[in-house]
Amino acid sequence: QVQLAESGGGLVQAGGSLRLSCATSERTFSTYVMGWFRQAPGKEREFVATIGRSYGNTYYADSVKGRFTISRDNAKNTVYLQMSSLKPEDTAVYFCAADRNLGAVVTTTSYEYDYWGQGTQVTVSS
Repeated sequence: QVQLAESGGGLVQAGGSLRLSCATSERTFSTYVMGWFRQAPGKEREFVATIGRSYGNTYYADSVKGRFTISRDNAKNTVYLQMSSLKPEDTAVYFCAADRNLGAVVTTTSYEYDYWGQGTQVTVSS
């Protein structure tokens, strides 16, 4: 079982920035497509961003495009989500996820991910 651990969440004012990290000890990290999702109270989990294995293919939800940046460091087995210009509607628990499907380039649907972290809370105050 792949263990994913998110960190970096917290309370920030609107317009501020946060960087989330998701680390694993899994040595095959570089073979996984990685993604970030979020879930606000009373809402379904939604896709935020995804990044491919080596060539850095990325894809974002329209709601975060231009404000969030996903990146990865395969040497550190870590994926990041840099969040800027945060809005109160970005408040949610943020989850990272790993897709082991070698045929995937990027993955935007939650059911295709095989492993999930426990989540980290991000709260944006107005």
